[in-house]
Amino acid sequence: MSRIAIYPGSFDPVTNGHIDIAKRGLKLFDHIIVAILHNPGKKSLFTIEERLEMLNESMSGIDHIEFDTFDGLLVDYAHQRKACAILRGMRAVSDFEYEFQLALMNRKLKRQVETVFLMTGLRWIFTSSSIIKEAARFGGDVSDMVPPKVNSRLKTKFGF
Repeated sequence: MSRIAIYPGSFDPVTNGHIDIAKRGLKLFDHIIVAILHNPGKKSLFTIEERLEMLNESMSGIDHIEFDTFDGLLVDYAHQRKACAILRGMRAVSDFEYEFQLALMNRKLKRQVETVFLMTGLRWIFTSSSIIKEAARFGGDVSDMVPPKVNSRLKTKFGF
């Protein structure tokens, strides 16, 4: 039986930090499903289809990773996909409280699905999709924080 993990997020857009977590997660799990939550209440820069394309472009050539979207509770999706774990990246102590609360709630809802936290690599500790979008919106150079095709898409979105 293979060990499957769900790596959830908005990936709006995917960053080099996201890719780092996914690659490192493959050292712990046999297969990772990078999953975008469809959240109609959240305003995203990129559509779900665009985000799926960017994930595919950014992680092509990495074996044992697939991409998907889901609605509803993450633990229900994990159970449906026969995942044993939810993979989460942590950048700083400020992430801990929120992530800890989510992990506890998920554990209460589905005890058989574990949450595994990986600390973000030092190189990516200050990056987040939100900060990258904000910098790119005003013409900031984010080329070393996102894959090249994502950087091109950000420039196009913001008219640079």
